[in-house]
Amino acid sequence: MKIIMGADHAGYELKEAVKQHLKEKGHEVVDLGTDGKESVDYPDYAQKVSHEVLKEHAMGVLCCGTGIGMSLTANRIRGIRAAVCHSDYTAKVAREHNNANIICLGGRTIPPELAIHMVDIFFSTDFSPEERHHRRVDKIEATKCC
Repeated sequence: MKIIMGADHAGYELKEAVKQHLKEKGHEVVDLGTDGKESVDYPDYAQKVSHEVLKEHAMGVLCCGTGIGMSLTANRIRGIRAAVCHSDYTAKVAREHNNANIICLGGRTIPPELAIHMVDIFFSTDFSPEERHHRRVDKIEATKCC
């Protein structure tokens, strides 16, 4: 699977831990930065990753302090469904019910071991075939904005 990753300074260490794990599992990982702990603006990385996820028909991982800022920014881009996850359950239903294509994680809110476990669940869970979930995601995609 091709996975596009990005983080700000607060999510840098978590991104690095998740990236190493994903590479070890054989995934193709594209890291769009940041490359250190120097302060940067999370919207820059959320936008880069989101556009690349759409362009490459890939999946994504975004990390910041809480995952919230990345999610807010990424979800402004049509076709992106970025979910802040904080447990096994939220990682599973983000894919299963919402067909999320980016998982957002908080470097200041969850330990690396949990993040790694959640990305494994996220990337191994398929979108539910149930009509109600497809209907709801279609409504999200039909929402006019900007």
